[in-house]
Amino acid sequence: QNLVSYQKQKNQSESITMPIDINSLRTYKGGDPDAYRTYMKQRFKDPTLVDQVLAKDESWRDLRGQIDTLRTSVNKLQREVIAPKKKAKEPCDAEVAEMKAIKAKISEMEDQLPVIADERDALLNQIGNIVDPEVPIGQDEEEDNLCVTLYPEPLEAENAGDKPLLPAPLSQLKYTLPATKPLTHDDLLWRIDGYEPIRGQAVAGHRGYFLKNAGVLLNQALINYGIAFLRKRGYQVLQPPYFMKKEVMAGIAQLEDFDEQLYKVSGKTDDPEGSTEKYLIATSEQPICGYHRNEWIDDKALPFRYAGISTCFRKEAGSSGKDIRGIFRVHQFEKIEQFCVVVDDFEESTKEQTRMIDAAKEFYESLGFPYRVVCIVSGALNDAAVKKYDLEAWFPGQQAYRELVSCSNCTDFQARGVGARCGQKKTGGGDKKSKEDMLKDKASYVHFLNSTLCATGRGICCLLENHQEENGVRVPEVLVPFMGGIDFLPFERAPMEATKGEKKGKGKGKGKK
Repeated sequence: QNLVSYQKQKNQSESITMPIDINSLRTYKGGDPDAYRTYMKQRFKDPTLVDQVLAKDESWRDLRGQIDTLRTSVNKLQREVIAPKKKAKEPCDAEVAEMKAIKAKISEMEDQLPVIADERDALLNQIGNIVDPEVPIGQDEEEDNLCVTLYPEPLEAENAGDKPLLPAPLSQLKYTLPATKPLTHDDLLWRIDGYEPIRGQAVAGHRGYFLKNAGVLLNQALINYGIAFLRKRGYQVLQPPYFMKKEVMAGIAQLEDFDEQLYKVSGKTDDPEGSTEKYLIATSEQPICGYHRNEWIDDKALPFRYAGISTCFRKEAGSSGKDIRGIFRVHQFEKIEQFCVVVDDFEESTKEQTRMIDAAKEFYESLGFPYRVVCIVSGALNDAAVKKYDLEAWFPGQQAYRELVSCSNCTDFQARGVGARCGQKKTGGGDKKSKEDMLKDKASYVHFLNSTLCATGRGICCLLENHQEENGVRVPEVLVPFMGGIDFLPFERAPMEATKGEKKGKGKGKGKK
């Protein structure tokens, strides 16, 4: 029964392996459980998980203490009673029987130790990271996301007495929006002969598409411009594997990602027994997280800055009915990702996050996209992120801001999942440390940060809407060299005909007033 229970807990704990450091909850190790109760409340999660972890940890440590005490008893019995009696050739059957009974008890208790440890760790894995003080506390992204940047700066910010507008929650922010334009990205991409959605869906199913002619040129231009942009800033370019082993993915992705986002690779190739499950990547962030798996990195070599270039695959299971037309939300797309590795220092990773979102801002300013940057509410953060900025660009055809960039500081949360270390965090005290100081020293892991530079499908959509003209689309100047000198994409065909479902919907709408 214990073995079955242990295996069940083992499977549960292996399904996600991105815990916080348990020493952050242990007061005798300098931890602060009250702080994590607060963080859990800020994330709108159950704060009593902290107490459940501590209770299991206390049981685990108590059992270890009992085992140590019994081992001491065995050693003492062997040394002070059995050995002298054997030397004197005196009978010691009773004492030997007692020692065997104690050893059997120790063995039984040692079997329980990993069961309790796995129960504790399964609970620990449900506790999220810390929450940055800048993060607005709330769950309503539409109302409470904190706007920290507007580009271009609206007229209201220039008027006497009204500046600064920012930072401000979206619900309180009042300003003149950028200009609107008549056509949306799906219509524009069709008119420039840039994609074939019907043929794509016939081949690949829902959200399938063929990029074509101008669409392919724009896609490749954004990729190559993104690479050049990041290389100029000292990034190393990585093109990662497009699928990952489950045990590596489990150290990075949350449980719900496996159901809502990730495609499982089936079929037996290099693994005839099928013992190694694999998943297609949803972002190059995932394999690059594993790039330094189980490595011990020299602090002096950091930071590492990577430009991840990959095709991405997402189920979009939670987005049924959203953005059906065009290539804004699809199952397969290309993306250029910023991924940075810094030392185990919250101040340093905070600076790096600012540098990364600034790079994204510069990239979209160079393309001529109006945008805003928002700091996401605490209730919408994933477990790994301590703070997340979204850059939302203005889509003048849709007359709305849409997300193009997500920039997260995950501190050492993901690094623990893949074992990427960088030394030991010291508490001070020099060479003459007290026992208490030595207890508070803990393993040091690098900090991981990730940020989109450009998901090319969404980048194309935004480019088309912002640079549309009466007879076609003007190519942003910075992209012209990557388009083989093409600076204008003329309309090649008439607007796309509405589908049967859309015609039916319009028909129903006419009968209502």
